[in-house]
Amino acid sequence: MSASAGAAPLGEPLLSVRDLRVHFDLGRAGWWGQRKWLRAVDGVDFDLARGETLGIVGESGCGKSSLARAVLRLVPATAGTIRFAGGDLLQLHGEALRQQRRTLQPIFQDPLASLNPRMTVGDIIAEPLRAFFPQLDAGARRERVLAMMQRVGLLANQINRYAHEFSGGQAQRIGIARALVLEPQLVVCDEPVSALDVSIKAQIINLLQELQRDMGLALMFIAHDLAAVRHLSHRVMVLYLGHVVELADRDTLYRSPRHPYTRALIDAIPRLDPRQARARPAQPLAGEPPSPVAPPSGCVFRTRCPHADARCAAEVPALRDIGGSQVACHHAERLSPAAV
Repeated sequence: MSASAGAAPLGEPLLSVRDLRVHFDLGRAGWWGQRKWLRAVDGVDFDLARGETLGIVGESGCGKSSLARAVLRLVPATAGTIRFAGGDLLQLHGEALRQQRRTLQPIFQDPLASLNPRMTVGDIIAEPLRAFFPQLDAGARRERVLAMMQRVGLLANQINRYAHEFSGGQAQRIGIARALVLEPQLVVCDEPVSALDVSIKAQIINLLQELQRDMGLALMFIAHDLAAVRHLSHRVMVLYLGHVVELADRDTLYRSPRHPYTRALIDAIPRLDPRQARARPAQPLAGEPPSPVAPPSGCVFRTRCPHADARCAAEVPALRDIGGSQVACHHAERLSPAAV
């Protein structure tokens, strides 16, 4: 990989999310049963600046993709606010929302599944241009498509080929070109490298970093691969059962994780140096995450936390500033930061 991301950009946030909740109605158990709700996202706050990458990590089922889809207005938010470029994104409907979508674009996990197999590469990349810039003639569209193909590392003579003729890494480049041909302000990357080989993964991450630098993009980068998140992100947000448990700049979080859950995730990163592996053996978390349909009282992590006590069961920890990080843990002050 190339050099990792530098300091986070400063300035007014492009995206500001407050108390966002995404709850899915599961209906009632029988005629007289109580209505059940799946709390996928349960009170998330964060800001994202122009040109910044926010890495979002956590186990499967922690709410990462639901958060991304809520920001993209692909699933309805139950409560909270999403302010984007100074406007209230949740108040947009109809044509106003359609026009705003030009500035918010996704890159999906499975590149081949997200591309229409009946369309050529040229048509796939040109489709957003037809939708948002109908005034462009065929020649102007083709010119923009070819320019974007070149930027993502595709060849001009591939414009009439179909998605199934490409490798996974090439198909993801097509997906990236399709997302960026409209020159959006925010790109939501929902595990865009998880289906790729290690060497191809590094190429795609470097490409995203280069495009971000050239186009001034803000990125939400969701991944299970904490090494990829560390390389690309300026700040990292850790989710557990729909809650933010830690939020810090990349170097602070990886060097000195404050929350027990963050420590467990970082401890699970494989270490190539046998001496490091012996000095700091991985300590996997016991058990499985609780159901978001019936989350624990108090701290949602307490059922798997080695430091949990009666206060953790009775009181929800607030996200507060401790040692350069925002941490949702009652005992974060007395737990010495772990050096990684």
